[in-house]
Amino acid sequence: MKLHIVPARTGAEWVKLGLRTFWRQPLAFVSLFFLFMAAISAVSQVPLLGSLLAPVLLPFMTLGLMVATSVAYINDTQKPTAPGMFIAAFSAMRSKWRPMLVLGVISAAYFVAAVLLSILVDGGQLARVYLLDADITPEAAASAQFQTARVLVMCLNLPLSLAMWHAPALVHWHSVEPVKSLFFSLVALFRNFSAYAMFCLAWFGVFLIGGIVLGLMATLLVALGGMGMGEGASAVGGAMMVGSALILAAMSLSSTWFTFRDSFDTD
Repeated sequence: MKLHIVPARTGAEWVKLGLRTFWRQPLAFVSLFFLFMAAISAVSQVPLLGSLLAPVLLPFMTLGLMVATSVAYINDTQKPTAPGMFIAAFSAMRSKWRPMLVLGVISAAYFVAAVLLSILVDGGQLARVYLLDADITPEAAASAQFQTARVLVMCLNLPLSLAMWHAPALVHWHSVEPVKSLFFSLVALFRNFSAYAMFCLAWFGVFLIGGIVLGLMATLLVALGGMGMGEGASAVGGAMMVGSALILAAMSLSSTWFTFRDSFDTD
């Protein structure tokens, strides 16, 4: 395995490939994404342990969606079947469950450490909410200290997100050890910074356009509801916004495999 340096324009190409691959089997991608999100949401509801168990599942979700994308793209000559994508995704997770679990434990431990550091900012309010499922008043949640603690945790988790970008794929396709995969993922992102910056900008544009269109549609439905056409129009508008946001997230994740494929070559 060796790192491949790509030009900046490759970032936009990754987005195009991801969109094209997603629309070859959109229901399969959306169903797989919703299944993972439902599992993470269900696990996060476990008292006390939910905030620790949810991050453990993130590497599994990343790997599953990347494998599904690879299957959909490799079968470019014919439309891939949804069962084939599901089987490939879950087979990959089953075969690599031990290193994926290690990555998940690292992710959970890092998240806990980041949350504990927020105690220095707000005295432990956010830590009690995130780790102990404590209740918080609207006034406390809106306080400057609590909001600053949230921003701090988000910033501290950014390096982990970058390290986890390629880690599951490196473990699966190149049999890299979990800790080393985190390091190689960071190296790949920094060495190809211009391509990944273009990738993020391109997806920002897609989300912006999608948000504008959905916003106009939701506004129209709300206006119809206000004109006496019932509260159903407003409810449909809200559901449309939430569902479309999840679909856009699934679309963006369908392009991550292409970033991995072009960043690493088999030596």
